[in-house]
Amino acid sequence: MSGEVVHGIHAVAAALKYQPEEVGGLWVERQRRDARMQALLDQAAHLGVLIHHADRAELDRLSDGARHQGIVARLSARQTVHGEDDLPGLLAAASGPALLLVLDGVQDPHNLGACLRSAAAAGVAAVIAPVDRAVGLNATVRKVACGAAEIVPFVPVTNLARILRALREQGVWVVGAAGEAETSVYEIDFTAPTAIVLGAEEKGLRRLTREVCDHLARIPMAGGGVESLNVSVAAGIFLFEARRQRGTIG
Repeated sequence: MSGEVVHGIHAVAAALKYQPEEVGGLWVERQRRDARMQALLDQAAHLGVLIHHADRAELDRLSDGARHQGIVARLSARQTVHGEDDLPGLLAAASGPALLLVLDGVQDPHNLGACLRSAAAAGVAAVIAPVDRAVGLNATVRKVACGAAEIVPFVPVTNLARILRALREQGVWVVGAAGEAETSVYEIDFTAPTAIVLGAEEKGLRRLTREVCDHLARIPMAGGGVESLNVSVAAGIFLFEARRQRGTIG
């Protein structure tokens, strides 16, 4: 199957809603006849998307063995992936002070998908991640993101430290998450344009990334043997503290 493949109810529903012109076809399990699936098929038919009925073994093959929930879609393009040159426009288009999420080498697609969900909920202008040694927007990420991958601009970059320096020159404060930092996340001023940077699973921020940050902040922990949080959980805490300070939580 050529093009990008997405699978699962939420991921396919998001593709039909946000980028219907890119959906080249649906492959649906013959035996599935529930209302949830029928609603997707009706939407696809209304949009003129070609629907193929297939056996579970065929769907397993198309989704590379992933949990597909009986439906797979082919996309002809990655509309939600942007280039580095798009960043100034994304900053300018932000409603109020821009809020960016930067992921320094997150490799688990489930973590990236969960981070995208938090980013969408927090109104993030873009999610930035390095091209190398990091997961990109694949089918698993889109499925976990439950539609957020089609909402939040995702910007893969070749040199993260250079991009962060460029953001600083454009007036964006760069705040890195670090468990050993002396400053609490609740002591940081997030009301200005801000890029929140989180490191990879178990490794944290790389040295060059850390050196570019204007501030390092930690999430206060109550103890109990827990030394760190999952990167997607930490992203949610940082992002919604920024929203709280900006008065955007109703």
